[in-house]
Amino acid sequence: MPGGGVRSLSVAQDVNHIEAPVTWKAYLICAFASFGGIFFGYDSGYINGCLSSIPFIGHIEGAGAEALQSSNQSLIVSILSAGTFFGAILGGDVAEMIGRKWTVIMGCMIYMVGVVIQMITGASSTTSGNLAIIVIGRLIAGVGVGFESAIVILYMSEICPKKVRGALVAGYQFCITIGILLASCVVYATRNNNTDSGYRIPIGIQFAWAIILAGGLFFLPDSPRYHVKRGNIEAARAALCRLRGQPAESEYVQAEVAEIIANEEYERQLIPSTSWFGGWANCFKGGLGHQKSNLRRTILGTSLQMMQQWTGVNFIFYYSTPFLQSTGAIDNPFLISLIFTLVNVCSTPISFYTVEKFGRRSILLWGALGMLICQFLVAIIGVTVGFNHTTLNAAGDPIANNISAVNAQIAFIAIFIFFFASTWGPGAWIVIGEIFPLPVRARGVGLSTASNWLWNTIIAVITPYMVGEDQANLRSSVFFIWGGLCTSAFVYTYFLVPETKGLSLEQIDKMMEESTPRTSAKWRPTKTFAEAMGKSTDGKLDGDLIADVERKGSIY
Repeated sequence: MPGGGVRSLSVAQDVNHIEAPVTWKAYLICAFASFGGIFFGYDSGYINGCLSSIPFIGHIEGAGAEALQSSNQSLIVSILSAGTFFGAILGGDVAEMIGRKWTVIMGCMIYMVGVVIQMITGASSTTSGNLAIIVIGRLIAGVGVGFESAIVILYMSEICPKKVRGALVAGYQFCITIGILLASCVVYATRNNNTDSGYRIPIGIQFAWAIILAGGLFFLPDSPRYHVKRGNIEAARAALCRLRGQPAESEYVQAEVAEIIANEEYERQLIPSTSWFGGWANCFKGGLGHQKSNLRRTILGTSLQMMQQWTGVNFIFYYSTPFLQSTGAIDNPFLISLIFTLVNVCSTPISFYTVEKFGRRSILLWGALGMLICQFLVAIIGVTVGFNHTTLNAAGDPIANNISAVNAQIAFIAIFIFFFASTWGPGAWIVIGEIFPLPVRARGVGLSTASNWLWNTIIAVITPYMVGEDQANLRSSVFFIWGGLCTSAFVYTYFLVPETKGLSLEQIDKMMEESTPRTSAKWRPTKTFAEAMGKSTDGKLDGDLIADVERKGSIY
């Protein structure tokens, strides 16, 4: 046994109701990982300003150009998401081999390499060379973001106390919004800088976020569930002591470690394969109607992230500046984009309370309803009296005919962002970190995150063609599409999303085996995994079970 001989672990008679006080230091350790959301959000936000930077446009399109072609705009925005898609999938395997925290640290290193490459945009004497530099840089940075975006969620879900897990994981989304806000502030501050530093400053600041996250995680413990999976029980116990702020003799620590071990043994009986191919194949085992099916959970995780992207929120954050410029109604589209970002930041903390008070399923339902109403109102106003009705002045610039209607559209877009930020923004990330059993959790979360980025890529690619003046030029009509997709998200949530509030990750496994999404909120645990395994005697977890987990965990 790593770190000492086999010893029995106390199993509390009612582990479901044991809740030891967790210190503020322990909460801060759990919350720090959410900082990863800052460079995720910043990276999503800064490109909005680069697309409108005249020096940047000149390097890509040639001297004298005032706007990027739709094809180049699509490529530059979407290529990061493409890199992130592959990074999220690779990150699941890496997290199984070297641990959760070291995978995130590796992602930070890869990310910084991509930032360095982006910084030299403009060094080439040809427009094709500069386009290649920014594309390669964003692709590599995307791989790093993929590692981070998938594994930070996995890491946080595995280390957080169950009663506040939803709120702490929601902090990740909050940090994403802060990152977008910081990007908007930097872009706004450099908007009149007509030198290369006008776009290189927003790019270069990304270094700080990666260094802070990697440096901080270096001193934090890895996931105790990862240590149990690898058979290192003593390391798992030590990590849990730090994360809960409790001594090793604590009844709470003993009970939680025992439950993780028993769950690992139970899941290994259901999912015995440990080979690389078998590990991925396990994500797709079981039928759609089978409650123990991993395929069911994989489809739920990947489709939930798809639905989050289908809301159309990234249309606002990626393309709001050029879109608002095209309406002719906004004197300062940068300022409006900044206001949208502020609404995003200020609304997200609401989820810290609602996700634990009302539950994941409830806020996703109400959030989808609020979003679809706002999207349809923006579309209807736009095609009747708003964005779509402009005339050209003598200089050939668009002028809106009805400023009040345009202001109403902007207001409903802001309300839409409120609903997204307080519900679907954090909610989708929370659920994917909770629904997978331990043997496939890393790969399942990686696949779900990859789905987010796949659809992020698709939307980033097609949006310029939908709203570009030289393409479909849908203008406000594009909000009919987003409204229809938000309606799909409402129906999807009602029929498919379970309630996971207040349960440990091990209890969520049993809940998904024994209930349906519409009955999940009423499910209550009746016994621990240690009791279910039949290997608990006199309040102790049998040493043979511990030794068996250690032996199996030593084989990858």
